[in-house]
This record gives sequence, C-alpha cells and structure tokens, in this order.
Amino acid sequence: MKDADWLDFCPDPSVPGFVPPPGAVDAHCHVFGPGDRFPYAPERKYTPCDAGKDQLFALRDRLGFERSVIVQATCHGADNSALVDALRSAEGRARGVATVRDSVTDAELQALHEAGVRGVRFNFVKRLVDPKPDAYYRAIIERIAPLGWHVVVYFEAADLAERWDFFTSLPTTVVVDHMGRPDVTQPVDGPAFQQFVRLMAEHPNVWSKVSCPERLSRSGPPTYDDVVPFARHLVERFPDRVLWGTDWPHPNLKSHMPDDGALVDVIPRIAPTAELQRKLLVDNPMRLYWA
Repeated sequence: MKDADWLDFCPDPSVPGFVPPPGAVDAHCHVFGPGDRFPYAPERKYTPCDAGKDQLFALRDRLGFERSVIVQATCHGADNSALVDALRSAEGRARGVATVRDSVTDAELQALHEAGVRGVRFNFVKRLVDPKPDAYYRAIIERIAPLGWHVVVYFEAADLAERWDFFTSLPTTVVVDHMGRPDVTQPVDGPAFQQFVRLMAEHPNVWSKVSCPERLSRSGPPTYDDVVPFARHLVERFPDRVLWGTDWPHPNLKSHMPDDGALVDVIPRIAPTAELQRKLLVDNPMRLYWA
C-alpha cells in the first residue's frame, strides 16, 4: 500500500514542443516495482506507487528520447532486481546506476555490469536514508574501480561543506544529482551556489545533473523560472560535464506532480543552442554510460 500522501506520476503527459536531438538520453529516471513482483525494501522510508519498466519506456518514446539511465531508488534498497529486469528488457537502450552494500561479491558486481550497470549511487539525504561512515563508501569504491564505474552522489546543499573533503577525494568520476539541490531563492552568484560551482571548477572529475526543477522551484510549474538560471549557468560553464533527466516517476514530491512534457520544454531554456543541447542530451551521457 503506497503512502497515504503519495502523489502519483502524471498519467497523460503532454508531448513537448521541444524535440530532443537524435540519440537523446533521459539520464535520470527510476522504476518502482511493481511491488508484487519486486517487493520494496523493509528498511525503506517511503512506499511509492508502482511505476514499472513498461510505463517508463512508453514515456521515453512519448517525450522523444531514445535511451534511459535508470537509477536505483531508495525504496528498493540494495535489491537491484527491478533495475536489472528493466535493463535487460531495454535491448541495449538503457544503462543503470545501482545501490550496493560493502558486502557485495565480485560475482554480483560482474552480473550487474553485464546487465548494463555503470555506476553506484550514494545517498546522503538524511530524510531518505541513514548515511554510513566514509569508510563504508570507500570500500565499495575500491570494489567497483576495476569495472570502470562512476559514483553518483545525492545530497542537500547544506551538506556540501561537511562532505567536501570526502567528495573531492574520490578517484572516480563523481556525478552530483540535481545540482546539489541549491536554494533557488538565493542568487546564482551567491556564496552557497558558488561553492558548488567551485567544486566543479576545481575538480574536473565532478559532473552535475541539471535536473529536477520541480523539486527546487518556488515559482512553480510549468516554467520553473527560478531554477533556470542555476541550470543554465552550469550548462554554459561546464558543457562537457552536465546531464539531464526527467526523474520520473518523481518520488516524494509533496507540492505538485509535474507534466513530463513541460519538463522537457525547459531544456532549450537551460541549453539555448543546438550544440549545448547535443552535449547535454547525447554526447555527455553516451560518453559516460555507453563508451
């Protein structure tokens, strides 16, 4: 039974006016269940609606994308079964980011790699998970290094200073979810967001997803005007290290459920030229996930 206050994804998203370039990748999305086949983790902090692979692939096609990067959701814990099932059904058109524990075996990692997993995700958002000591994550990184995987990190803006030394010490490519969740009521050139910009400027292995305006905005849908300057700043300054994704089916939103077509129509406002759009949606995700 899903949480009583759970907001379901938009059942009939609009077809976006913006047409993604050929080969475009939705580089951040999820699958939930279905729970009767892929049970949710006992330690989860939320119970979502079911949102399976068939619905995800239908959305991909409706929005004009060719490929997907499916990120393991915290509601499934370290059981990547639903993720792997979706990857195997995607006929090479999806890659994955898994969640693993430090006890994972080499054989399990190899099986994930063969299914299409190319990274692990570490979640530091305390309302969603209970973060572990740094040594726990380093042990996992040592295990995935031979596979050439990267690390995805999810944190709140206020956590960056505390985790700075850890994030900047990681030997892999590091992909930050959702621009480090900036406070968009503050200026782009203010100290908080500029600390994140400095993280990317000083560490060329750090990438950012310029996604999820629906999570960050105070001005709201459908245009999310207050988020656009932050995302555009990163796209224009770091054009070779940015990714974009829908975040479908948008877990744990409380204010509203976005129209996924409207989210796609934000893309030309944050990547205003054809070259930037191609890097954001095709070149960068292909280099990271399919090279």
